[in-house]
Amino acid sequence: PVPGKLSGMGRDYLSYVLVIEELAKHDASHAITVSAHTTLAMSPILAFGTEEQKHRFVPLLASGQVLGGFGLTEPGAGSDSSGTRTRAVPTDGGYGITGSKIFITHAGVGEIFVVTAVTDPDAGHRGISSFVVCKPTVDLNEAARTGVGHRPELPYSDGVTAGAREDKLGWRASDTRELHFQDALVPADQRLGDEGRGFTNFMQTLDAGRIGIAGLSLGIAQGALDTALQYTARRRQFNRPVWEFQDIQFGLADLAAEVQAARHLTYHAAWLKDRGRPFAREAAMAKLVAARLAGNAARTAVQFLGGVGYTSDHPVERMMRDAKACEIGEGTREIQRIVIARHLLKELHS
Repeated sequence: PVPGKLSGMGRDYLSYVLVIEELAKHDASHAITVSAHTTLAMSPILAFGTEEQKHRFVPLLASGQVLGGFGLTEPGAGSDSSGTRTRAVPTDGGYGITGSKIFITHAGVGEIFVVTAVTDPDAGHRGISSFVVCKPTVDLNEAARTGVGHRPELPYSDGVTAGAREDKLGWRASDTRELHFQDALVPADQRLGDEGRGFTNFMQTLDAGRIGIAGLSLGIAQGALDTALQYTARRRQFNRPVWEFQDIQFGLADLAAEVQAARHLTYHAAWLKDRGRPFAREAAMAKLVAARLAGNAARTAVQFLGGVGYTSDHPVERMMRDAKACEIGEGTREIQRIVIARHLLKELHS
């Protein structure tokens, strides 16, 4: 969903969701790499950046010359994103940022990050601003080998470091680390939007990101369903294919119907976004339903494959681990319910 003049393909958001879904059928780590890079790194710059910022950063991201990320979550600010403690103090020519962000996709290998920091400690969430911060990749040799990362033209900020790579349950091929800021000087022209708008802007970014995670969840669910269907059709027990047992047929039939229902919900949310209509409620619904389905589908597939489903010989055990992240990242299932409930109450009183 990036304009051609900024090195994108000029396609709509639904097309992007289709790509994420297709990738996730085979490997959710690759899907989240594209999703975080696109929805969380590029989208805020496209939505809230100046023309100069867009032309400075987006072409590098859209062309894949560097990876990007999004720094919102902190040790004391998870679901309550307004609890941000990272500070941005005005200095000559910019801001000095000090603090930490956790669970940041691409923190080690990425180079362009959109992060939040408090510019007015007395203003609550209205005192949070957002910034584009650049740091070099941790692996310069890999950057030289692949051609991704380490662009000398980027305004790297001293004082930005990445922590050790997290040893995660799922999405294991995706780079996840802490980002640390110690008096990191960020030029004033890299503030994204007005001071005090960072929290509001990031909430809008997460709304769109939830559609992407819903698409990723759909991919996991469809991949698990496809694997279970193929395996049970060729696996024989009691002198007949496992597929011929009605319990297997009913289980996979239910999953197929649920995947299609979640797919329509997700595509509808993307359709609304593409047409500039309100979509926050539908995005939360899509993520809630699709993420829960991904877990159910993967667990069902493991069960239907039996003992081999519990081994790495088949992808369903990885899908089961990957699916759990879909219920946590970009807003837990509890947060999605809160968002939906608030919209229901608002509609009741409108």
